[in-house]
Amino acid sequence: MAASSSYYLLDERIQHFLWSEGWESLRQAQEEAIPIIVAGDCDVIVAAATATGKTEAAFLPALTYLLQSENHGLIVYVSPLKALINDQFGRLDRLCEQLEIPVWPWHGDISASTKTRFMAKRQGVLLITPESLEALLCNRGTSINAIFENAAYFVIDELHAFIGSERGKQLQSLMHRIENSIGRNIPRIGLSATLGDMSLAADFLRPGKGASVAMIVSKDANTELRILVKGYEEPLVIRQNSSNSDEDEPPQPTMPTTIAGHLFKNLRGSNNLIFPNSRREVERYTHLLNQFCSTQNVPNEFWPHHGSLSKEIRSETEAALKQKERPATAICTNTLELGIDIGAVKSVAQIGPPPSVASLRQRLGRSGRRKGEPAILRGYCIEQMIGPHVSLSIELRLDMLQMTAMISLLLENWFEPPMSSGAHFSTLIQQILSIVAQRGGATIGQLYSLLCGPTTPFTGVTKEEFAMLLRHLGKLDLLMQESSGLLLHGQTGEKFVNHYTFYAAFASEEEFRLVCAGRALGTIPVTQMLTVGQRILFAGKTWCVDEIDEKQKTIVVSRTRGGVPPLFSGGAGRTHTKIRQRIRELLESDETPVYLDDVAKRFLTEARHNYAARNLKETILLDQGSEALILTWMGDAANEALACLLLRRGFKATAAGPGIEVHKSGHSGTDILDALRDTSFDVAPSLDELLIDVKNLQRQKWDWALPDGLLRKAYASLYLDLDEAQMWIKSLDTQSEIAH
Repeated sequence: MAASSSYYLLDERIQHFLWSEGWESLRQAQEEAIPIIVAGDCDVIVAAATATGKTEAAFLPALTYLLQSENHGLIVYVSPLKALINDQFGRLDRLCEQLEIPVWPWHGDISASTKTRFMAKRQGVLLITPESLEALLCNRGTSINAIFENAAYFVIDELHAFIGSERGKQLQSLMHRIENSIGRNIPRIGLSATLGDMSLAADFLRPGKGASVAMIVSKDANTELRILVKGYEEPLVIRQNSSNSDEDEPPQPTMPTTIAGHLFKNLRGSNNLIFPNSRREVERYTHLLNQFCSTQNVPNEFWPHHGSLSKEIRSETEAALKQKERPATAICTNTLELGIDIGAVKSVAQIGPPPSVASLRQRLGRSGRRKGEPAILRGYCIEQMIGPHVSLSIELRLDMLQMTAMISLLLENWFEPPMSSGAHFSTLIQQILSIVAQRGGATIGQLYSLLCGPTTPFTGVTKEEFAMLLRHLGKLDLLMQESSGLLLHGQTGEKFVNHYTFYAAFASEEEFRLVCAGRALGTIPVTQMLTVGQRILFAGKTWCVDEIDEKQKTIVVSRTRGGVPPLFSGGAGRTHTKIRQRIRELLESDETPVYLDDVAKRFLTEARHNYAARNLKETILLDQGSEALILTWMGDAANEALACLLLRRGFKATAAGPGIEVHKSGHSGTDILDALRDTSFDVAPSLDELLIDVKNLQRQKWDWALPDGLLRKAYASLYLDLDEAQMWIKSLDTQSEIAH
């Protein structure tokens, strides 16, 4: 450590601990963070790759500050996961025990006696989730000043997981409420491996004052990366005509078994993570891999992990990964994407394109942690065999191309910028009810000033919108107003706030049920808006949306025949414009990525051939009989906005992959494009006009309690990009080519 000036800024007891642990040097993030954080007077973001010492970069100087301060200070560490808190407790406890600094884990599984002991001392390191912090403010409102009067730092782990989400807005509000209560700012330290835009992240960490946040971006990780993308072709199944063909169950795909066989052969004997794109696929691949273990008479090495499983089953999987006696591989959703300590894994397998490039980077960060070992990514893409009447998605091999595009962007170190804007009215409702619980009542002026004033979490909400929201909450009996003007909970509000589920700002993800003639077809994730009359693809068949019941999360459909299959088939994530543009670049290029196997290379060749044969480089609109497909190559947010503009002009339109699908209804392709061009001359439509016929806008937990106008504004701010849509319209050539 002789060459390190930062090392000597640490308390001598911490120096001795690091020396006894055999530390030879500090990592880059630690060298740069220690001088800034140890002063205890500014906000900091530490962005560094997984396993490059971010946690120590925050805690070593923060603990030094506590040891050198006169009063017994408190570090508040906020984590998105209980399991991450348990991990950090294990990492910190040994060091802090030597420093005589208590460490307090606080979440739903922690005993009441531990929490009581913390309340008596109120010093050391508090490890807590946003939900438990919410409960603390709600239930111990009169003690908040005493609890946090000596708070020295907020440390927010996995910062990227909060930005743009309900929990992120909730966390901003909770920190602001605590600072408002004690009358001073508490330095905030954000830790993350994946931040697409540092300035947006800084604005999230300290709303309205992002320019003052210190930035530390470490380039410490130079891990070798090995990538292989394998293609698999699902055979074409020709259905036999029969009177009850609509009732036949679709044939089970054969390629998952083949992929499972490859995984079994290549992953056995080491620790790995496998990411299919849904809980159902996790169950499918776990079952297939368990079967391989059984038929080969070998111990099971494959364990499931997703949010619908019990805590006990998830814990068994985490324990299997941590123990070193036997190898273990987890088949998981994004529940193992964040920084739970499961030890080093040899490789990461991704089945189908991941939800985002940022998500792929986070997942890949689990591999290659051991010194000298490469990070390994195996991608598996299933494409249907090309036959008659297939969708454009199959012709262009869009799943395989999307994965390839995302990997190429990952290699360029690009990932989606954090979505820091957005009118989070749902979380605003929760925070209003929470403050009323904390204070035993509040006036309209107090609530607006605390939540919506300058540099507050909900800046931008007007007084008129706030008043409209409060009136609506009164109609729903969530709030009531005394003659003195004090707002209190209504009877309905009391029931909600007094239930343990209140503390979470987000609702658990629910899929929509598909029902045809009273018969349940299954469930489908829906991340895009739906309209009645829209066509969707499910179980290999095309269906028409007849009715959408938002309360029951049900879509009533009827079978429809003819035409080209639609591109809309649900999905686990929303795609950014940059990814779609990269797909188009791949289609127009003649270079072949070296990490594609022979089948994947063939898919790329076929896609390029079909792209050229259809002249899609010059084509904007594809005439598909009763429907037209407008190819924009934009992301979902811009495509949804375009669909809304056409809906307003009387067309039935929906976002569909790289464009929008439009029912022609007697119109020509030229009519549709002319209608789009005309929208550029219109007065900008109100959101009420734009979203009048759109269903399933309720995405967040308290959206049901919003008046329609605010619900539409919330949805538009989070899911539509009207500016990008209008820019695309203005770029339309007057002689746009239409292909038949």
